Amino acid sequence: MTTTHPDVVSADAFRSVFRSHPAGVAVITTTHAGRPVGFTATSVISVSADPPVLAFSLASTSSSWPAVEAAATVAVSFLAAGQAEVSTRFATSGIDRFAAGGWHPLDTGEPVIDGAVAWLRARVIGRIEAGSSHLVTVEALWHRKFAGTAPLVFHDRGYHHIAPAR
Repeated sequence: MTTTHPDVVSADAFRSVFRSHPAGVAVITTTHAGRPVGFTATSVISVSADPPVLAFSLASTSSSWPAVEAAATVAVSFLAAGQAEVSTRFATSGIDRFAAGGWHPLDTGEPVIDGAVAWLRARVIGRIEAGSSHLVTVEALWHRKFAGTAPLVFHDRGYHHIAPAR
């Protein structure tokens, strides 16, 4: 076990600590200049149930940041256990993340991922610069949840699924 002084947390140490923290996997999408834009996020958090507010972060250098910065609305698709490939695709830079299909646009235009555990359509209510990233807060407007589907979880650089504790 490695212990360091609490005032000294390097970026590498910080990443190492968070690798031990499991997180659900989502794909955040919007449209920008008439095209779908999306990225994988393990940073999605519930902020408030009333009103229904959630948040996510993304790096300021992300190719998706200009679209999110300009977006009035986004969709958040919570991935299912069998969707590791979808997560990897939406985390890969320099490719058309939507070319392989497996998504459809809502009537309002935001793409949602087919086969996801659930999705939310949300209105952007805030963007806060936080270090080398931005924290984006959104208010949920619509949702759809699919019963009986296990979520995809990311932990220690790998994908996992959860099962009930025995």
